Amino acid sequence: MKEISLHKMALSDWREMEKAALELLQIVGELRFDHSIELLLFRRRIYDSRPSEVLNNHLYGKNYVKQPISVYTSLELAQGIIKMNLAPSRIDIGTLATHWLKSNGQFANIDEFLQHHLSEHIGKDKKVLTPKDVVLYGFGRIGRLAARRLVEMTGRGEQLRLRAIVIRPKMSDRREELRKRTSLLRRDSVHGKFRGTVNVAHDAEDELIINGNRVKMIFAGHPTEIDYTEYGIQNALVIDNTGVWRDKEGLSLHLRPGISQVLLTAPGKGVPNIVHGVNQKSVNFKEDKVLSAASCTTNAIAPVIKVIDDAYGIEQGHVESIHAYTNDQNLIDNFHKKPRRGRGAAVNMVLTSTGAATAIAKVLPHLEGKLTGNAIRVPTPNVSLAILNLQVGKKVTVEAVNQLIKDSALHGAFVEQIGYSTSQDFVSSDAVGMESTCVFDAPSTKIAADEKTITMYLWYDNEYGYTCQVLRFAKYISQVRRLRYY
Repeated sequence: MKEISLHKMALSDWREMEKAALELLQIVGELRFDHSIELLLFRRRIYDSRPSEVLNNHLYGKNYVKQPISVYTSLELAQGIIKMNLAPSRIDIGTLATHWLKSNGQFANIDEFLQHHLSEHIGKDKKVLTPKDVVLYGFGRIGRLAARRLVEMTGRGEQLRLRAIVIRPKMSDRREELRKRTSLLRRDSVHGKFRGTVNVAHDAEDELIINGNRVKMIFAGHPTEIDYTEYGIQNALVIDNTGVWRDKEGLSLHLRPGISQVLLTAPGKGVPNIVHGVNQKSVNFKEDKVLSAASCTTNAIAPVIKVIDDAYGIEQGHVESIHAYTNDQNLIDNFHKKPRRGRGAAVNMVLTSTGAATAIAKVLPHLEGKLTGNAIRVPTPNVSLAILNLQVGKKVTVEAVNQLIKDSALHGAFVEQIGYSTSQDFVSSDAVGMESTCVFDAPSTKIAADEKTITMYLWYDNEYGYTCQVLRFAKYISQVRRLRYY
């Protein structure tokens, strides 16, 4: 009888928590669409989640803070936020809840607490956003994920607005090609179904309606063929995800009528290579019209490398990337101009080169010549692992290194870039769909006997996590980033 009673009590408690989560989701949606305010929970999205996901994300918070955060606390904070006159903002209520629980009666009530902690956000005129049109040049792995992410982020349409996608035609039947490409947007073997609707506009055969966003599909073989003003596009940002042009001269071809900026989703030559969160402040908005978002691996390792270097001083090191195979490799053995990459990707580990280690010098110039790197392509379609072996100038401990990264992931400048995991069961598939550039695997940290050699393991979604980072930088250079409370 006692066991039955405990079961009923547990189920009843769960139902009440789910009801609270549903109420929280309703407020989150209202804030998103009516106030341009996005609520997160320890950097995880709340909007478009199921109630059970919301509750699970509250449990995830134990990776960051000792005391558990209750869904009822989050709900109370959200109820207070919606009553405030806030500017467009991105607010982590996990961090807010942590501060609230630590306040120990310092404030009379939660409303007074919110007025204090969100004082810099009060007043809608604190941040006025002018929307930026975006054109995706290319519609491959990164292009389709960028389209998904841009549509998910639309909200009130005050930030980045996806206006067009440029495709190099591959079929004579354009309508059939559009159907096939639309199908690839709807379904993805790695990232699952698109959580929304994609339809061809009834009044325009070359236009898609994606969750209410009208997106022009432009067929062109070369950037110089397009005048974007003909499609009503002005002062737009082109995100080139084809990799066809990688130097300033080639990428500048995109600076056509209607385009004001170009961003490459690969390492660039002769253009600033930027890892958002690390060196984005070096961008000169008036002069730098062509930019690179560097590589997925560079974005994964640069934030952690900077944290370690700032704290201990890196003297030398090696980066080994255990990387998912890519479309550049052959599915089965066939000719490839690069060494080893001609062997079947799905049945081999392929030792190859990576420019990530040397690319770090473009992001953190003082580290030039201090890092080496290699990569091993492995038979998985997504998620990679970077192994950093770093020699530093100070003696360290495992506990000190892990605490340093944990603090950076929760409170520092890299809360969007660095995730932190204490799980001893974390594997690559657990990182699929993550929005941070990497997840630091804390249980795997090693310190050599000299106490100055650190080995760290960083998981990263080389597709979606990288895409999220590209779009963070796109918001930054478009000057449409909302106020932050992390």
